[in-house]
Amino acid sequence: MGLYGTSKINAQGHLEIGGVDTTKLAEKYGTPLYIYDVADICFRAEQFKKAFEKQNMKYQVAYASKAFSCIAMVQLVDELGLSLDVVSGGELYTALAAGFPAERIHFHGNNKSPEEIEMAVRKGIGCFVVDNFTELSWLMRVTESLQKKNGCAYSDYSWSRGSHP
Repeated sequence: MGLYGTSKINAQGHLEIGGVDTTKLAEKYGTPLYIYDVADICFRAEQFKKAFEKQNMKYQVAYASKAFSCIAMVQLVDELGLSLDVVSGGELYTALAAGFPAERIHFHGNNKSPEEIEMAVRKGIGCFVVDNFTELSWLMRVTESLQKKNGCAYSDYSWSRGSHP
């Protein structure tokens, strides 16, 4: 097993993350328990940012909220100056509840409902990643009716058809 970030095995043979014995956390909070290493997340975010800056590139590093989405994580992503990739109305709701800047939210995912699209447009998210023409027509209809403009990117998965069973 590889250990990352601040993780280590202590003298008692227990896993520590961030200097905290995970068995003590399990005793206090029960299991399953989600533990994230803030120091490691910060380090990795900075490494990505530095890589783009070194190349003098315009960039946005985005955290995929589908990996783990709660208010505290979204607030950490904001503190790090990252963008946020959401794939559902629930993830969008969490981001907005955490006070995340809507203009740094990318709404991705291939199953957005018209209601989710409308909510995102009303909140002024920065970018939609559109996966099909139906979704594009919904987005166009909503933006026209609300007289709003949003960034839009098109994601074409047709090149990989047959590559997944």
